[in-house]
Amino acid sequence: MIVDCSSDDIVYTSLFTGVLGNYLKPSIAAAGMDPDHLPESDPSKTSFASGSSKPKSWKEIWGSGQGIGAVKAVVGAAELVDRLEREYLAARARLGLATAKE
Repeated sequence: MIVDCSSDDIVYTSLFTGVLGNYLKPSIAAAGMDPDHLPESDPSKTSFASGSSKPKSWKEIWGSGQGIGAVKAVVGAAELVDRLEREYLAARARLGLATAKE
């Protein structure tokens, strides 16, 4: 879902926690709600206690920021670390700086 979504798929609401936040439309729809027609939140009834019938943020309702459009694939940690090292070393080389390996 994170790879498939863009900033157009973000809903800004306080419904799920009582605090305004960004949530992914497909996760709201998967929880059986219409992300384009959510009810207003009543801050006086906000409760973080277990047993609530409302979908749980971060479990069923996924939060996300505007940078979601930059996520193009799911990669393993080792692959990501290798890519970061390559990019770091390339940037140092472009700046004419010695690499840590030299």
